[in-house]
Amino acid sequence: MTPEPLILAVETSSRTGSVAVALGEKLLAETSFSGPTRHSAEIFPAIQHLIKRFVRKPHEIEQVHISIGPGSFTGLRIATTLAKTMHLANGARIVAVDTLDVVAANLIYPAPKKSREPEVTSHERIAAILDAKRNQFFVAVYDRTSNQRLTAESAESAEEIEIENLSVLCELGGKRWKKSFADSLMTAAQFIEKFARSDKPVWLLGDGLLYHRDKFQTEGICFLDQKYWSPRASIVHLLGWQKAVAGEFSDPLTLQPAYLRKPDVTIKKINPQRGLAD
Repeated sequence: MTPEPLILAVETSSRTGSVAVALGEKLLAETSFSGPTRHSAEIFPAIQHLIKRFVRKPHEIEQVHISIGPGSFTGLRIATTLAKTMHLANGARIVAVDTLDVVAANLIYPAPKKSREPEVTSHERIAAILDAKRNQFFVAVYDRTSNQRLTAESAESAEEIEIENLSVLCELGGKRWKKSFADSLMTAAQFIEKFARSDKPVWLLGDGLLYHRDKFQTEGICFLDQKYWSPRASIVHLLGWQKAVAGEFSDPLTLQPAYLRKPDVTIKKINPQRGLAD
């Protein structure tokens, strides 16, 4: 019998980062960084602490699961660089999971529960919201639906059929969550115009609401408790393990963060007479 692989899971796409270790499907432990934007300072000490806690060595890590974005440009680069380094050093295989999927899965696997058995929820539509700066947000929407696959007759559009295959977070009791609106960049006003419906309220979660909740406050939009908002390394592992079992590993040579938009770059003009940037 093949032993379960030692897995390192990393979440650095959002404000508060975390790392976790697991043996195959079984989560061993998770630790969060001490505060916002402490990713680069605390990620290696946190990993070393967890590995030593279970009497393991870094070279024993066989898989690295990372949150690939969208999210913080710096945080995504940290996770991607770490995963590639682990591949070069150990031959560790990489699994990349969508950050907005990780946020949405908090509703199914909330942090306070010791067990990671899925919860049954009455919410029919949720949206994960992350701050993209410049008054824009990274957004994805998920619907709770039956196991029956979409057909051309039942779908509202061909795009909906295509999105059907992008992400299934959980199957539970004849119901499952599917991504019905793929990762997008939009303003709060654009989101409200498209999704605020009193007949089918959309429940929001995600730490993009920390400072901008008021921008989404309107009829047809509700807010989940703040305990569901932050992406976590334990969920990165949970979703990553599903992909690993299916053989969906990332190519370390072509792996890139999913930014959704290019990082801000300031191009300085050069004064030819002075040889200095103006």
